[in-house]
Amino acid sequence: MSKYAPLGQFLRDQDSDEVAMTFAQIERIIGAKLPRSQYDRGWWSNNPQNNVMTRVWLGAGYLTKEVDIRHRKLVFRRIDARRLPPSNDDRKRAAISSRHPLYGWLKGTVRIAPGVDLTEPADPEWGNRIDE
Repeated sequence: MSKYAPLGQFLRDQDSDEVAMTFAQIERIIGAKLPRSQYDRGWWSNNPQNNVMTRVWLGAGYLTKEVDIRHRKLVFRRIDARRLPPSNDDRKRAAISSRHPLYGWLKGTVRIAPGVDLTEPADPEWGNRIDE
């Protein structure tokens, strides 16, 4: 069991769509001090690959909002499960797909001038060079 599991249970037990908390309240709930990375804005991001605690609040169905590092407080906001960042299971399903997950990602962002042959070597004379 993760040391942050009590926070997940606390959030699941809430009836409200928004739960305002201080970092001290979170520390009381988990029974431990938050790591020094609590002062890094990125630590509070909703990226599931970020840290263990992030996966706990996402798993409870909440996102962090209004993070105020200076005053050590934030708001957890309940979200619709369809808006959660993709889980590892979603990534595994994407890997099984017949197309690469980035297929079409940059569609329309790159334009190639008419007449340009992308298969043509950039320097056709490269094989004739003698390195000194």
